[in-house]
Amino acid sequence: MKIETTIEFKDEGAIQVAKRIANSLAPDNLINMHTEVKDDNVCIHISTEKMTSLIATVDDLLMNAKLAEEIAEDLEE
Repeated sequence: MKIETTIEFKDEGAIQVAKRIANSLAPDNLINMHTEVKDDNVCIHISTEKMTSLIATVDDLLMNAKLAEEIAEDLEE
């Protein structure tokens, strides 16, 4: 079974931060991941064969995005 999901970051006030975070995470993308940066949002598409792999991938991705966001906020201060 193939499982696909998309995580979308959309915030008109913070789109530049979302783009920087997505671009900083993109080098870690696995072959089953694709980051798409648009004018008004950032989408990360993930596909996998196992639910446990999807959960682990999304968990890692969101934890890394949280850390990247915190670093970006610290740099802006």
